[in-house]
This record gives sequence, C-alpha cells and structure tokens, in this order.
Amino acid sequence: NICRSPMAEAVFQHLVDQAGLSDQIEVDSAGTNAVNRGGPAHPGTRDVLHRRGIAYEGRARQVSLADVDEADYLIAMDYENLDTLKRATWPRDLNGKLHLLLDFAPEISTHEVPDPICDGKFENVYSLVEAGCRGLLDHIRAEHNL
Repeated sequence: NICRSPMAEAVFQHLVDQAGLSDQIEVDSAGTNAVNRGGPAHPGTRDVLHRRGIAYEGRARQVSLADVDEADYLIAMDYENLDTLKRATWPRDLNGKLHLLLDFAPEISTHEVPDPICDGKFENVYSLVEAGCRGLLDHIRAEHNL
C-alpha cells in the first residue's frame, strides 16, 4: 500500500480534521499483501498530497486480523482487494463493514480506483479518492449522527 491506500488515508484524515472529528474517527491504511511493507508512500502520491497541503508520513503495512476485528469500516480500492479481504477474513462475519471506496461516490461512473503505479495518473486517482472520501465521511456522519 504505497499509492492508493496512503493517499486515501491522508485525504480522509484531512477531511476528518477539517470537520473537527479527529477525536471521534480514527483513520489508518494497510495493504492486502506484504509488498513494500515499511516503505514510504510512492513519490507520486506524496507529490499529489504535498501540492494540496495534505501531510502524510505513514509507512506501508499489511492488514491484520486485528485490523479487521477493530475496524468499523474496511475500504478497498478495487474488486481484487475486496475479494482478497473477503477470503482472508473468512469465516468472520464482516457485518457490512467491507466496501469499495467508490461505493460512497455514486456520481463517479467507475467502481474501482485504478492503481497509478503503472500509468502514473496520480492526479486522476486523487480526484477519485477525494470523491470517495468525501462520500464516506458524509455516510459516517449520517450513520453515527456526527
């Protein structure tokens, strides 16, 4: 998780901070595999965030069963990661906490946030991530009366 996940973590944390909800909402990200574990976010991700004044100092890590058990929401960027999370957590009942990020952005015509590592389209990914994060925050605020 060096591209999309840390970008979503940083954007969502930024929105949570702006809304004054950082004492009520905890934000974290993790990948579905151990590749790049301990490494910083991709330079393209860091650049996009920096240009928008959004800080991010996190390091890549792999999602754990403790994360799954403790989280209220598990957000995947694409169907492959969604399926990986389902398989890795079976037979746990996820109680509706597993979603695609863009489930929260119905105005976006795609359901998946593409991985910018191959094509370098970090700006496009940022636009999708921001829309999904805004929708997710709206959803959480409505669901939890925040």
